[in-house]
Amino acid sequence: REEDLERITSEYGTQLRMNRSIQAEGSFAVTKEDLGFRQYLYRGKKNVLAQSILVALAYNINKLHFKIQGNRTGTFLTEMSRIA
Repeated sequence: REEDLERITSEYGTQLRMNRSIQAEGSFAVTKEDLGFRQYLYRGKKNVLAQSILVALAYNINKLHFKIQGNRTGTFLTEMSRIA
């Protein structure tokens, strides 16, 4: 527990948490508003998983497309002191 606390409170851990918190909220908003995904169309664990994977793929492809168009590949929201 102490090791975990050290890791997440270190400078690198703080930067990772900042990036994750910003990215997670944005992805849900984009998925709901821009992709128009409000509810699952099918029932059952397999179908919901399959639809979730398709939505995630669509989101990631869309995000990559805009990064390539804006010439921003390989950049982060905040500077990282080392690569994980």
